[in-house]
Amino acid sequence: MNEKLEISIDVIAHATEDIEKIIKSFEIFEISPEDFSVNETSGHFENPIFLINVELTKKSSQKFLEKFLKNISNEEKLKIIEEIEERTQDSRLHIRLSKQDLINGKISFQEQDTIKIKIHTPIYNKKNTVKIFSEILSSY
Repeated sequence: MNEKLEISIDVIAHATEDIEKIIKSFEIFEISPEDFSVNETSGHFENPIFLINVELTKKSSQKFLEKFLKNISNEEKLKIIEEIEERTQDSRLHIRLSKQDLINGKISFQEQDTIKIKIHTPIYNKKNTVKIFSEILSSY
């Protein structure tokens, strides 16, 4: 297990979306609603937009990753591993999940209107990126 594993989860919710329902959907990963921060901002037409965020470190990040990887198929896990180079930037692995599917209790990958997950661990030599993240993803 990687002791320096940090995970950041970001969600953008529009005024028409139920923020509590979005936050509650993370219970599948054993993340408590109290762990989230919600900030309100305005959109292009002055419509309210909510920025939902949670930062996980140490044991909570490991627990999240374990739950996440147990809830996706081996094919999906292998796809992430195959795409590590395209999905990493500055020691962060980027994964996007479907917001609507997570609300419905399913985990699926999507590129628009998503939940953004950034998995960070210190990588001091860029050529080790694929190796380190492959080991992390395969260790659960």
